[in-house]
Amino acid sequence: MGEHSDSRTVTAAAGVPERTAGTAAVATAWWIRAYRIGFGVLGAVTLLWIPLRNADSATFSLTNYLSYFTIESNILGVAILLIGGLLAPQSHRWQLLRGAVTLYMLITMVVYAVLLANIDVMLTDKWINDIMHRYLPLVLVLDWMLVAMPRRLRPSAQLIGQWLIFPLIYGVYSLIRGPIVDWYPYPFIDPRQQGYVSMALGLVVLTLVFAVLAVAMASLGDLPAWWRERKSED
Repeated sequence: MGEHSDSRTVTAAAGVPERTAGTAAVATAWWIRAYRIGFGVLGAVTLLWIPLRNADSATFSLTNYLSYFTIESNILGVAILLIGGLLAPQSHRWQLLRGAVTLYMLITMVVYAVLLANIDVMLTDKWINDIMHRYLPLVLVLDWMLVAMPRRLRPSAQLIGQWLIFPLIYGVYSLIRGPIVDWYPYPFIDPRQQGYVSMALGLVVLTLVFAVLAVAMASLGDLPAWWRERKSED
């Protein structure tokens, strides 16, 4: 009795699912919650730095700043980190939301690396640029892949469709707002130089890439649990 109890305690402390009466209970380790809070605070400071520094600038537009996908995904990412650190929710809905936001941060990292690394996206400070486009996305992706959850998600058309709603809404918003204010956040969603046909083709390709990334995110959550399942089958 005492030996099994000790085993359950060690397992829970590591953030590994503990099954009791057919359910999965997960205790998130203190150090996981601590780094979530730490990176969440770092992200919040980073997000606030540019608006506060440019509060008196006549050329700075807060609306334009908040219209970057990078900023919106990082706001969501900071919220996920802080809530995950302070409250550590375990519901299935929370895992769906956490997976979606992790996908958006991964999209931010991949699109920046491939398309925007040498383009001005209002983040001229290198440390801010690195945190928003590299470090915070990487933290969220690793957190998603390595931290235990009560039940792993499985990729499905419905799940992928739900996760891609936000990028779709963002694209529609940018295309509607762009001609009104004569400003677009990114070159690949700006039809003024490339035309609508070329832009549409590029956006279709991006959507397919996002769908592939979504399938990867759904498949790679809680990899240690996947490894244990494989070992048990063997």
